[in-house]
Amino acid sequence: MNNSTDPSPTEATTHFGFRTVREEEKASLVRAVFDDVATRYDLMNDVMSGGIHRLWKDSLIGWLRPRAGMTLLDVGGGTGDIAFRFRARGGGPVTVCDINREMLSVGRDRAIDRNCQEGVAWVCGDAERLPFPDRSVDAYTIAFCLRNVTHIDGALAEARRVLKPGGRFLCLEFSQVVMPLMRKLYDRYSFDILPRIGSMVAGNRDAYQYLVESIRKFPPQEELVRRMSAAGLEQVRYRNLSGGIAALHSGWRL
Repeated sequence: MNNSTDPSPTEATTHFGFRTVREEEKASLVRAVFDDVATRYDLMNDVMSGGIHRLWKDSLIGWLRPRAGMTLLDVGGGTGDIAFRFRARGGGPVTVCDINREMLSVGRDRAIDRNCQEGVAWVCGDAERLPFPDRSVDAYTIAFCLRNVTHIDGALAEARRVLKPGGRFLCLEFSQVVMPLMRKLYDRYSFDILPRIGSMVAGNRDAYQYLVESIRKFPPQEELVRRMSAAGLEQVRYRNLSGGIAALHSGWRL
């Protein structure tokens, strides 16, 4: 999927799935994954989760409780799933920010198809260096994206920076399954079956191998709580979804 060489011992490194790569490489590697699967991303979400991702996203919006005039920044939400739900539930203006232009293009096309252009802006930007002023939005959401950033703590600090005092942070992400038997079944599905589905449906086994591996490298629930608190978010808590296959984390800028 790439032609990069192994990093030297003196270079700063991070993970790309189970591979160790240079920190400076990760964003471009992730971008390449989503460039390739952008037009089939939503189909693959349905196939991977049996459609359950839709219920998880509904849970996020339910916990956020949109209201008229509430402004939302949805980071990594290029295809518009969170933005469209937020608007449909009575939320105010929403900005979708994604590092991947291909995903944003898919989202804009979906907005046109659904006649949902009003109140939705589309911006290409990096979660670690958001192109928005301090204290500028009422809510920040990030769904199935935080595990793809190079520096999670930097992205969390940026989330707090752009939130107004009293603003809400919500993260929906794959997490650690809490029931041992379910964890074994989930691991088998993830590593044995899911990449094959990715190959058949999206034509890209490597992309979905990476997605599976990135889930396993993401911090478990309690660790993410600690890192959110360290970034300055308060009243941090989480809810497990589907036995911990996914989790919703909530925090506030007070």
